[in-house]
Amino acid sequence: MTARIVATSPAGHSLLLIGGFRYRLLDRSARLSMDLDYHWGGDLTQKQGELLRLCRRVLLPQARRELGCDGRADLPTGPEAESPSARFIELRLWKETVSGSQIILPVEINRIACLDPATIRTAEGIVYPTPSDLDLIEAKIIAVLNRPFIAHRDLVDLFLYGDRLTADSPRRLGEKLERLGIDAALTRARLTDLEQNVEYHCRSVQGVIDGYLDPPVAAQINAGGGGRTVFERALRLIQANVHL
Repeated sequence: MTARIVATSPAGHSLLLIGGFRYRLLDRSARLSMDLDYHWGGDLTQKQGELLRLCRRVLLPQARRELGCDGRADLPTGPEAESPSARFIELRLWKETVSGSQIILPVEINRIACLDPATIRTAEGIVYPTPSDLDLIEAKIIAVLNRPFIAHRDLVDLFLYGDRLTADSPRRLGEKLERLGIDAALTRARLTDLEQNVEYHCRSVQGVIDGYLDPPVAAQINAGGGGRTVFERALRLIQANVHL
């Protein structure tokens, strides 16, 4: 509902859907996503304000009508509020008569490096602007290298969609890393962590498989080696496409 409202509102014009929910909605990904991520090339704070007003004016009343849910939309007050490269909105929905029914939906607006024009995809008649498949999967590699703490769901997405990388991806990733100011020392340190702490990363990837993949797909992956298989393939893709 949130993605649909954003996509069909003036506030969502040219806002590009990215991240795990993009894969779930537009590519039928087997991985569940618990947040909404967007790429925006303009003023992040201004766009945050526009989306906050949209949520309060349109989304919350619609959730009340269609789902019988009460809710609120707020700006975060913790460390996320201080991020220089992203802006967040926190949606909360609940049913007064149902104990423990509250759900929290984070909405993130940030900036990824794109070398291709935006593309247009559709789902159930709704038009969703989104980066190219190549820009999106390369952004997953950059996220693995650049997040303060690894989000192992990025490695699972690399496993699922790594075939979208091309022979030109090493050059493109080099250009993007330079543009973003991610130096070789930081990249090398993250690669060393991945290579030296294999057991930890395999266990963490296994947690994503068991907790966030559709059960039939998780069963297939587990039969083929589970978290170790996924991690090793994702690491090989990173090593093959990031040249130090």
